[in-house]
Amino acid sequence: MYQSSESLGRLVSLLSRLPGVGRKTAGRLAFHILKINQEDARDLAEAILAVKEKVGNCTICCNISEHDPCAVCNDEKRDRSMICVVEEASDIVALEKAEDFNPLYHVLNGRLSPLDGIGPDDLNIKQLLARLDGSIKEVIVATNPDVEGEATAMYLNKLIGPFGVKVTRIARGLPVGGDLEYADGVTITRALQGRQEL
Repeated sequence: MYQSSESLGRLVSLLSRLPGVGRKTAGRLAFHILKINQEDARDLAEAILAVKEKVGNCTICCNISEHDPCAVCNDEKRDRSMICVVEEASDIVALEKAEDFNPLYHVLNGRLSPLDGIGPDDLNIKQLLARLDGSIKEVIVATNPDVEGEATAMYLNKLIGPFGVKVTRIARGLPVGGDLEYADGVTITRALQGRQEL
């Protein structure tokens, strides 16, 4: 397809390996990169290398960070009696948008998915259990509300129970501004189950 340039073909091939990037999108990105000036291209390449060289995982919460422990674990203003468990580090960005919510976090780095060969030993569960030293009063399970996320939540609840720690699950249901007529049955069921007194 890119017979006129082996380098361009290689770039398209590499970009198409990124999640959510198909061959057409990879081609558009490659042609855009081809058009930008040399300095911007160098900055992009250096930023990719810097991320690979400098970013690692916090040894406490498994979040991505350039420092160990990470900024969240070092933040004394955090509620140190609460850990919010997420599937991926990117989930923390979404949760941090909530007002008056400042727990510690723990990143599982995935979720249970037997069909994909992902079991408990493939996740950061042992590290989570090691943190339950008596100072933690609540673990909030914030895995995605799909089959794998629910299975992971139930599994964690079973493991954490013997520690005497309260385990809660984030509420699921209709988004603010959403229309009932467009919601699926599972979402409506969850919204009804999570109803609150006015």
